[in-house]
Amino acid sequence: MMRFAVNVICTAIAVWAATLIDGIDVTGHSTAENALTILVVAVIFGVVNAVLKPLIHTVGCLFYVLTLGLFALVVNGLLFLLTGWIAEKLGLPFVVDGFWAGLWGAIVVAVVSFVLGLIFRPSEDD
Repeated sequence: MMRFAVNVICTAIAVWAATLIDGIDVTGHSTAENALTILVVAVIFGVVNAVLKPLIHTVGCLFYVLTLGLFALVVNGLLFLLTGWIAEKLGLPFVVDGFWAGLWGAIVVAVVSFVLGLIFRPSEDD
């Protein structure tokens, strides 16, 4: 349970960092609403990645090989864009405005999550 909480918080911080990119916005009316929105978006992003990414890896294996893994950037951008769309449909004040914003947002989320995961990774006993 501790690992899940740390992963969600690290992803939430990474999503917050992604909002610094033009085209990714959290438009809540208060800081508390924005913080809650970012936490919910982090959970949505985790679920989208957990469910769709393995399917996409399996189906698009040839594209990953042919592009030497660069296709992963496109997939991550589209998954981040999908996360923004789902958040919008759920009525959350989170907007990802287009593919390029999604691509750069996914890159920021990946890098920040990786660094925070290295720093705050709980031990295997938790």
